[in-house]
Amino acid sequence: MLRREGDIRIPSGCAIAAIMNRKGERFNGQQILASIAAMHQRSNGLGGGFAAYGIYPEYRDYFALHIFYDDDGARQICERYLQHHFRIKHQEPVPVRQSRRIAGAPLIWRYFARPREDKFYREHIGEEEFVARVVMTINADLRGAFVASSGKNMAAFKGVGYPEDIGEYYRIEEYQAYIWTAHGRFPTNTPGWWGGAHPFTLLDWSVVHNGEISSYSTNRRFLEMYGYKISLQTDTEVIAYAFDFLMRRQGLCLNDVVDVVASPFWSQLEEEKQARLRRKYSGLLLNGPFSIIVATNNGLVALNDRIKLRPLVAALQDEFLYVASEEAAIRVVAQRLDRVWSPGGGEPIVGLLHDKKGLLDVAPSAIQAAQSA
Repeated sequence: MLRREGDIRIPSGCAIAAIMNRKGERFNGQQILASIAAMHQRSNGLGGGFAAYGIYPEYRDYFALHIFYDDDGARQICERYLQHHFRIKHQEPVPVRQSRRIAGAPLIWRYFARPREDKFYREHIGEEEFVARVVMTINADLRGAFVASSGKNMAAFKGVGYPEDIGEYYRIEEYQAYIWTAHGRFPTNTPGWWGGAHPFTLLDWSVVHNGEISSYSTNRRFLEMYGYKISLQTDTEVIAYAFDFLMRRQGLCLNDVVDVVASPFWSQLEEEKQARLRRKYSGLLLNGPFSIIVATNNGLVALNDRIKLRPLVAALQDEFLYVASEEAAIRVVAQRLDRVWSPGGGEPIVGLLHDKKGLLDVAPSAIQAAQSA
């Protein structure tokens, strides 16, 4: 029988979704689970995951480290390393629900910790930079250990499986969050493994991505010049680190970051921006088809590549912002919508919490006005 390409590979595969309450009111994971499950055909069972913000209010001032271990020996080695660098308030296995549809799961633990002051003071860096360096060292150098997430009052829940099975495995319906993002994976050029599932995170940043980053090698070399360790075997990792570098470390505003990663033509850039952005950060231009959702503790931004080779739809209903690869994934959880739109290439969708300060608050008023129009 003749087999068509669509029978064996979905060229635009992968599904992304996000739901945010802009008042910061928390809701459980059932809606995001239903949303990503509606796009089941965009995945192939080799990766699924969720990021949730606001889920650990009792430990809001501690970094929440979710760590995968190959075995108990790796856990003991990593915990000695953690104790050398952190004061750990509480640690425990992440609760899971065993399922025949999930196989080969690692040991999954969570730690609520603060950096030891003498450690980061001695290195003359802030606590966020200290934690970022510790996370990348574990991922690159400690065999059998991988940090899935490391932000405050947030976490990533991910693994190998369809996203609806991963959500059931992690019991995400039991968590309450004000931002949820989700991903269903259809890997093309990189392996399907627990650490390579989305979201990709660093500190409070999390990224879910549909597409392929053909500029990965260039992006990787640029970031490695600034101390980032790229070790997770997938192109999406560089997106999380690029946003961290440009916004946290370089202090750029959101519209400048958009012009870096999804840059317009030279003729569309003001001369000042050509010199300040294109020449200085050209190594972080993302080439290739992509749609991404980047979340942090005070909001999210969703973005297409400049020629819009991957789908992205947004909607508003009262205080809720919805983003997904398909409108059906929004309609399945919100039948009555105030507005639905599909952004143009390189046009960001920005959702901000009304009363919470953070990195995304530097987004220009023009972008905020476009999102709420």
